[in-house]
This record gives sequence, structure tokens and C-alpha cells, in this order.
Amino acid sequence: MRARLLPVLALCVALSAGAHDFWVNPDRFIVSVGASTQLSMQVGHGDARRSSPIPSRRIVRFAAWTPAGDVLDLKSDGKLAATEAGLHLLVLETDANAQSHLPADRFNAYVRDEGLWPAAAAREQQGTTDRDAIERYRRVAKALVQAGAPGEGSQELATRRLGLPLEIVLARPPADPDDGDTLAAQVLFQGRPLARALVKLTDLDHDAEPVAARATDGDGIVRFHRPPPGNWLLNVVWTTPLSGADGIDFDTIFSSLCFAVPAP
Repeated sequence: MRARLLPVLALCVALSAGAHDFWVNPDRFIVSVGASTQLSMQVGHGDARRSSPIPSRRIVRFAAWTPAGDVLDLKSDGKLAATEAGLHLLVLETDANAQSHLPADRFNAYVRDEGLWPAAAAREQQGTTDRDAIERYRRVAKALVQAGAPGEGSQELATRRLGLPLEIVLARPPADPDDGDTLAAQVLFQGRPLARALVKLTDLDHDAEPVAARATDGDGIVRFHRPPPGNWLLNVVWTTPLSGADGIDFDTIFSSLCFAVPAP
């Protein structure tokens, strides 16, 4: 079992560019009605994966939407109690006050690996590809937890848009029998479809490397072959070049969505 979220969120952990994937990880993605699941914040993959506490002052929102439409505050104890059947939607959102300072070679590699072409284009145009870079960043993490048997109760929250600054929204619930052999999702940036964003699909039980990585189309849609039963993570990163007048070169958002694909 992964390390659990501390009831008192403290001790900020500085994150390197090599361990930027971040998500809210339930101990169980499918629980019985009336049961609960503990939540942890995870960062990195494979041998570098670890628990990532965040100080409470940086958490803008940590909440769960229930199938009935209630909103539960998760910040106090980091645990979801599922009292009704259906999908529950968990959201953690931080402020944008964290900063990353990287030497040129590491920043250029990070930009290439995450498909951050706006940053690459800006640095090329400005002739700064050989300079260190400073970015401010925030994190947005969503997770789906099913109470009851897969498909039982309302599944509406799987496709709900919350208006997050960078958001991944599934096209269909994970248990939808009509989904065929495709897993589709849409990426929204400031409420609009985001094209040419690189989305990665990772098996959380074997997470050393992503299973697949694909760019969104003109409508912000990305499609993967439907993964086998298990616990899965979608993540995307996007950045906006800044003027650098205040010493910051880029404004970056890391977004994730994790969920269970049930057995047929």
C-alpha cells in the first residue's frame, strides 16, 4: 500500500523536472457502498514514485462530488466515505505559487518530453534555448472512485466539466459497455479544447513508463486503445510563455485524471 495522505498537510517537497507527474491516488478505485478509501498524493513513476505532501496553504481545493451532487471537503482527513452507489469525482487544485528553476539542457529536455511546443517556439524565437528557465506552476488532479459494482448508480461525473484551468474529461464512463475498444478524452485549457497537447496513458500498477502517448486533435480529443482492466492515469502538461519581466519565463499547469477500468 502506498504512503497515505497525512491528516495535517505539511512539509512541502521540492520536485524535480524528472518527477513532475502528479495525481491523487485512492487506495481503492472501486469500493462497496458505505465503505471508504484513503487518498494519497503521488508524484513520479517507477523507482522514483513517492508520496508528495503539499502544505495546506497551497491547496485551493480538495473535494469530492457525489453522485447526488453534494460536495465533500477532503482537506481535513484525506479520506473519501462513499455512502451512495455511483461514480464519485475527486479534485485537488493547488495555487500557482510554486517555482521551478532549471538549467538550459534539463529544461529543453523537459520541454521536448512533454511536447511543450509553445515553450520551444518562444525560446527559439527569442534566441534563449541556451539559457536557464524559470517557470511557476500549479497542479490539478482528478480521480474517479466507483461505489458499488462497476456501472452501478450514476456515472455522470465521469464526463463532467468542472472549469479547471487545465482539465482532462473522459468521453464516456470507464464502465460504459458501449465504449468499444477506444478510450477517448478531451483536454480543455481555460475552458476551450486544447490542440497539440501531449497526453500520456500510464498503468498505475506498472508505472515505470507510460503505455502510450498521443497528441490531441483540433478538438482537443485524444484516443487510445482501450486499456485492460486495472488502474490507469492520464496526464498532460501545458505552458504559457511570459514576458519574463518579473523573472518568470513560463506559467505551467500539470493536470491528471486517474480511474479504474473494470473487468467486463
